[in-house]
Amino acid sequence: MNKFSQQSYLLLALMGLVLTACGGSGDDNTEPTVSTVSYPAYTAVIALGGDTTTFDASNSGHGFSTPSLNLTADELALHLEGDANFEVSFTTAPNSEHPDQDGLGPVFNNADCNSCHQRDGRNSTPFLAADQNRVKLDSAAGIFLRISKVPAQTCTEGTADNQYCAPIKVPDFGDQLFHRGVLKARPDWQNNAFVGQADVYLSYERHDVIYVDGTVINLKKPIFDVENPYDAPGETKLSANVTSNLLQDDVLMGWRNGMPVFGLGLLEAIPEATILANVDADDSNNDGISGRANWVFDAVKAQQGDNYPVSLGRFGWKANTPSVRVQSLGALRGDIGITNPLFPQESILGTRLHDSYLTRTGFVDTGEDINGEPEASAEFSDSVVFYAETLAVPARRNVDDTQVREGARLFEKLNCTGCHIPSFTTKTAGDIGGLPMSESLKGQTIYPFSDMLLHDMGEGLADGRPDFLADGNEWRTRPLWGIGLTQTVNSQAGFLHDGRAATLEEAILWHGGEALQSTDDFMTLSKDERTQLLAFLMSL
Repeated sequence: MNKFSQQSYLLLALMGLVLTACGGSGDDNTEPTVSTVSYPAYTAVIALGGDTTTFDASNSGHGFSTPSLNLTADELALHLEGDANFEVSFTTAPNSEHPDQDGLGPVFNNADCNSCHQRDGRNSTPFLAADQNRVKLDSAAGIFLRISKVPAQTCTEGTADNQYCAPIKVPDFGDQLFHRGVLKARPDWQNNAFVGQADVYLSYERHDVIYVDGTVINLKKPIFDVENPYDAPGETKLSANVTSNLLQDDVLMGWRNGMPVFGLGLLEAIPEATILANVDADDSNNDGISGRANWVFDAVKAQQGDNYPVSLGRFGWKANTPSVRVQSLGALRGDIGITNPLFPQESILGTRLHDSYLTRTGFVDTGEDINGEPEASAEFSDSVVFYAETLAVPARRNVDDTQVREGARLFEKLNCTGCHIPSFTTKTAGDIGGLPMSESLKGQTIYPFSDMLLHDMGEGLADGRPDFLADGNEWRTRPLWGIGLTQTVNSQAGFLHDGRAATLEEAILWHGGEALQSTDDFMTLSKDERTQLLAFLMSL
């Protein structure tokens, strides 16, 4: 079997022979007893992305940035065009010298895609120096805040009347908090130049976790303070009279880390029925795991005139977007402030901040270019989407290492596969994101190690904020492919939805809720066994 093989197999290891004891019956004809250990079928799989897999990423800081290996010449050209556009750093409008790059903001989180997805991986976790109690999020932060109002009741079925269970926007702010702004974004810009809707500060709460063998691991939980909102400058949650819409008690906030963007087209090409076959909302098999699907508003279907524009959520930390197209172009408009054919209106359109900005500055920044079109053209948008759909999945490493093989066995034994389902086969026909699917994605056997479903991960990870059908405790199972290269690509990257975990071990220890039994079992392993399980994860 070579490294390109997609076949899985069973490894057998001899664990020793039961030898005839000295004395006793002295029966020299006793046959030695052979004990065998079974390893999971995926133990030695290397090509996690099927034919899209890249095998040259092991020690590279650009290990997530390789085009899928099976693209045609025309597809590769489109991918490379998207790569260049992914790197574009947008500027404030108007920019007469580079009008194709203007339109930033007026409030935003970052000025380009790469800042939230560094080298196509995770962003850097904000660092606090020893003498700092907290740090202000700035241009280096790839983390941002989702915001919404507490719903009057739990939304269980999306309809047009309830906005398909979408999060309820905060009046005059929206559903995402933009901590950065162009020069005159705020009415009080003289004192708050380049500040967005509010200032955001990060601090950490810490506690120790102690293994059965006495090993101590220190865990940190991020705490975010939001202050100085544009609608009440200088105000905080502790102000005597809180007037800002943003700082009201019924405003929910959820912290979000930028995700890796490789392999996304393959995940979208998994047949819907295959994902839904793993739904077990009532835990019918009594394993403590009850994956649920998130059904979300689909902007592509809405644009096409679908009477019920709802699709299965596949992307985002709470599976709140249905396709790479919606995810990518939603971020282009939301995170950066660049309107596009799918999202042609500014995300803060109609707010007092936007109205004031247009009145005060006279800038023509209504989300349209000089021809009345969105700021990003269809060609620009399509190339960025295709780029995200066709980044190669890195191959596994060290699959013959004894530690890795034993770790695979423990991964199965601890029922980590109850959520991190190893493999799927992508569909052979159909569209993704409303457009024809690349041939490179069709019929691939892939190993993402995710069921793409929602799971209750416990109070420790909860943000309390519902998102379509996902409740405040639920998160989508994060694909594990490539996870061992995360800090090779970006040494400052963290794990989990808010970057709190500096290591994979810390990430495991934060797992609660449906994963609590697996976490408890992990904590009872010996130090050598824990090392083996982590070695397996690092091989992915």
